[in-house]
Amino acid sequence: MPESDLALLTEAALQAGHIARGFWRQAPQVWEKPGLGPVTEADLAVNTHLRGVLRAARPDYGWLSEEDPDDTERLHAGRVFVLDPIDGTRAFIAGEESFAISIAVIEDGLPVTALVYLPARDRLYTATAHGPALCDGQPIQASTRAGLEGATLLATSPTMAPDHWPGGVPEVKRSFRASLAYRMCLVAEGRYDAMLTLRPAWEWDIAAGALIAARAGAVVTDRQGHALQFNNPHPQSDGVIAAPLGLHSALRAGLDG
Repeated sequence: MPESDLALLTEAALQAGHIARGFWRQAPQVWEKPGLGPVTEADLAVNTHLRGVLRAARPDYGWLSEEDPDDTERLHAGRVFVLDPIDGTRAFIAGEESFAISIAVIEDGLPVTALVYLPARDRLYTATAHGPALCDGQPIQASTRAGLEGATLLATSPTMAPDHWPGGVPEVKRSFRASLAYRMCLVAEGRYDAMLTLRPAWEWDIAAGALIAARAGAVVTDRQGHALQFNNPHPQSDGVIAAPLGLHSALRAGLDG
């Protein structure tokens, strides 16, 4: 049995990635979950694998997965697994490469171990609370950009609607990835300056990416600028902003007008 949580998450995620690739671009069966979007047989198979491996190795940890009914016993656990078996299910269904497996270990409301794995690209992002953010074992660093003009921003098109920006929509270069976890990792790498979502964000989508981005030097908060807390009774945050300090402040100022 792996001694560290990161070793455990890595072993489980690589195995799960193999399962996911077996369904990818093979027309998997798809269902619609009311209010949550699509789910495929791949999501369920990956979830079953991760549940079996992780809970067997750490039976005292709580459990919060997008694909399982919520068990409030997690609220009393010292540590909790928070995961999305496939983040970016729409991208997975479309045969795109940007879907991710996202797993975090939460302690006292904060992520202490995090992993985001892209099976189609065999790309692995990891971090621990006191270690560096890594991509495939190499340290990564967030951007140091401070100003909004010309910044590269990962966000949906509706996020840039004028009603969200009282002082005017900023002149940024907007891109999009379906997986919130991957968006946060791209900020951690410095490949994009910032990511922003104004919609409520489920903890399983953002817990791992939040730690990876923070350990890479980004400031990660909800849309109001409040620190993120995890393992809440209702596991959502009020949006997410991940950006270097100066750019984070500029985004917050633009949203407030």
